[in-house]
Amino acid sequence: MVDATTGQNALQQAREFHQALGLTGIILTKLDGTAKGGVVVAIADALKLSVRFVGVGEKPEDLRPFVAETFVAAMFAPPRAGGLP
Repeated sequence: MVDATTGQNALQQAREFHQALGLTGIILTKLDGTAKGGVVVAIADALKLSVRFVGVGEKPEDLRPFVAETFVAAMFAPPRAGGLP
């Protein structure tokens, strides 16, 4: 599980967790704020893992299946009113 607000430090954290536990996928959380979660691209590439879900809120039902096309479009979209991506 990667916090979208962590930034580039998330890559090193993911490497450490992967080495210790053998991760099988990525869940990106906290995409409901201003973070766009671009670090997940570097993590997925470096560790050869798939992004499985994204979290857009605080509840379990706020986890959504990861859709690459939607994620990329949101990364490059201009900021919306209120600072949300």
